[in-house]
Amino acid sequence: MSGVMLNAYPDSMGGNLSELIKILKQSEFEDCFSLFYVLPTFFNSDLDRGFSIIDYNLNNSLVSDQDLKDLKDLHIELKFDIVLNHLSVASPQFKDLLQNGKNSKFKDFFINWNEFWEGHGELNKDGIIIPEEKYLSKLFMRKSGLPILEVEFPDGSKQPYWNTFYQKISVDENGNKSYLGQMDVNAKSELVWDFYDQTLKKLSEYGCKILRLDAFAYLHKEVGLSNFFNEPGTWDHLQRIRSLADQYHLSLLPEIHAEYGQGLHKQVADKDYTIYDFFLPGLCIHTIETASSSALKKWILEIQAEGYRTVNMLGCHDGIPVLDLKGLLSDEQIQKVMDTILDRGGMVKNLYDADGNKISYYQINATYYSALGENDQKMLLARAIQLFTPGIPQIWYLDLFGGTNDYKAVEEGGSGAHKEINRTNLTSEEMKDRLKSELVVKQLQLIQLRNTSSAFLGTMTLVDTEDQFLHIKWENENDLIELIADLNTYNFEIRFLHNGDLKSYHY
Repeated sequence: MSGVMLNAYPDSMGGNLSELIKILKQSEFEDCFSLFYVLPTFFNSDLDRGFSIIDYNLNNSLVSDQDLKDLKDLHIELKFDIVLNHLSVASPQFKDLLQNGKNSKFKDFFINWNEFWEGHGELNKDGIIIPEEKYLSKLFMRKSGLPILEVEFPDGSKQPYWNTFYQKISVDENGNKSYLGQMDVNAKSELVWDFYDQTLKKLSEYGCKILRLDAFAYLHKEVGLSNFFNEPGTWDHLQRIRSLADQYHLSLLPEIHAEYGQGLHKQVADKDYTIYDFFLPGLCIHTIETASSSALKKWILEIQAEGYRTVNMLGCHDGIPVLDLKGLLSDEQIQKVMDTILDRGGMVKNLYDADGNKISYYQINATYYSALGENDQKMLLARAIQLFTPGIPQIWYLDLFGGTNDYKAVEEGGSGAHKEINRTNLTSEEMKDRLKSELVVKQLQLIQLRNTSSAFLGTMTLVDTEDQFLHIKWENENDLIELIADLNTYNFEIRFLHNGDLKSYHY
């Protein structure tokens, strides 16, 4: 599977998927995209812009069966998410649990925190087990405090359920509680695996070819281990998912953020999985801002030497990864990348321990264009570097249109809405205007070259240069295309063979 992949929500470009498809049919987008990663507001969800799944049916307010047919007619293959670790509190399974309590058929579908930790900690004054320090200190937290959401059963008892990610409790004027949250599922339950099987079948019927495994590294949980990438349990779960995916001819893309120095990317790749290149976004910024290609070249050569199959990106629905860079860049270099993006209006996301103390930076939320100082030439150079780096290039729609940090969306979203800085929905009129800009026109030109040149199906050569330059060449029989960049000026040239003639574009 090759070509360039668009990445957007169903309503990112024009308000719904049918309007987005009309845009893809415009002449400016001809031959630009072969793949489309549609984010999970494609399905029914209620939180975290789609990643709190209620069910995997079509979200009829944004998507129709005709949309799926139209994408197929455009020869655009689809990539979807399955959120392995959690489901919404509004899912049929959790609603049944809230309604029927201990008598629910889904009693074991989710993880009762107290039952999980029974015998391994002490009850506090609120009736919640606090694990012994030797266990608690190992837990990998995505938010401050214990990863639980306490809900009330019909018998009046309060039950804490494992909740790694988002949650919200509301109380109306009559004292009635309502919940929002992404509730961790129990991978020890066969009901969960039956649900995965049904979901993969459904996504395949929608036209899915690539399946992103969101938050899979949090799925396996065991007393005495971290709740992140436990071994060998995580590998066992991954293999079981793979056996299901094979039945439906789905290619799996496990999503994992970890320090480069831990080598988890290599472990996953060595198991013959395609991996996300979460290193490239930060490396591109470092390369451009320091006018030095040494760290980037090291990573590109590793991709080639190890034969990694990757999906790469610049911006995405999430933040710009910085935790991942540890081991590729020094701590001082990573801090410089962070400071640069923060000085340009980015917002930092950290990791915490069980007491709410920050233990590490994680990612920076910003549009990629703003992270580069809203400099058109830097954005074009970053795009060229991405397109010439081995892997399937995934293009965030807002990067393509030169989107800037959206502080209004962050403010309107309230607490925890930092990601909205890079999720601005564009109207048809806004895109029509932006299609007149050189930044958009030239990006589309680069993307079309990447999507159509058979040279990218051949062999890459990283030409030896001084670190202030970058020269990447791709050759496939009689086809050739190469990038020659001057990192001091941000100017670059694309040379390629067209009908036997050597042509070049200067940027």
